[in-house]
Amino acid sequence: MEMPDNDPQWERQLLEKIALASLQEQRAKRRWGIFFKLAFLSYLVAVLVMVVDWGGPEKLVDGRHTALINLRGTIDAGGDASADKINGALQSAFEDKGTAGVIMRINSPGGSPVQSGIVYDEIRRLRTKHPQIPLYVVVEDVCASGGYYVASAADKIFVDKASIVGSIGVLMDGFGFTGTMDKLGVERRLLTAGVNKGFLDPFSPQDERQKEHAQILLGEIHRQFIEVVRNGRGNRLKETPDMFSGLMWTGSQSIKMGLADDFGTVDSVARDLIKAETILDYSVKENIAERFAKRLGAETGQSIVFRLFGSNRTGLH
Repeated sequence: MEMPDNDPQWERQLLEKIALASLQEQRAKRRWGIFFKLAFLSYLVAVLVMVVDWGGPEKLVDGRHTALINLRGTIDAGGDASADKINGALQSAFEDKGTAGVIMRINSPGGSPVQSGIVYDEIRRLRTKHPQIPLYVVVEDVCASGGYYVASAADKIFVDKASIVGSIGVLMDGFGFTGTMDKLGVERRLLTAGVNKGFLDPFSPQDERQKEHAQILLGEIHRQFIEVVRNGRGNRLKETPDMFSGLMWTGSQSIKMGLADDFGTVDSVARDLIKAETILDYSVKENIAERFAKRLGAETGQSIVFRLFGSNRTGLH
């Protein structure tokens, strides 16, 4: 039975029905919104799982293979080419029963003499422990200074004709701001306990005694570097007066000088020398957490400080 148009009960029921329908529609939209958001999130997670490098070596094959380790960029304790990461990859490669040989692919301008020395020593240790597994270095664009320090531990070094090889030397660099400070009317107030605690302070005039001591340090590290190269390369070296002066040479020149052995690539060395064309990458890669930490963390601030105020650094560069 129809209710009269002027019946307030009827109007109230109609309003309730409209409100209920609107509420149900809103709930449905909200449910669909949540569903699509979850679906998109699931898709994003799936993509990340497939394409993001989460760090660590990827065991793609079983059986006999060539182990590859990449050493790229500056060799330092906090980077991708740190001794911890390179040595971890080396240990995993040599301890794998399927490894027929190891190739270290180097593209590095150098870096920390300590980090380079730690990697060199570990290569020699592992070669002694696993004499049946050879280790070869393949140079890409640059294998200079600390990079060559590491390479000299290899059984053989292979280059491209246009590779840059050498720079067997050590440097310590920085900046001096005393003249700029005088012009700006800035006074340096440095307090130390120990006459040489402000060693090579960039805001103070250079002290000749400290400079002489720094040269002694550099000379000692340079002698260590030369000894490592001579021990690693042996009678293959054709020493010249310039060989240990810090100069660099092309891949073709380095072969003639005995700094390298031959031309080669990762594929050709795996195929022709190791006789195992299947290549497994053991490089320890930066995981996603480390990438975010680097972008948002303290390293950004540190680089800004170095750019603004300069730094004294010692390295095989």
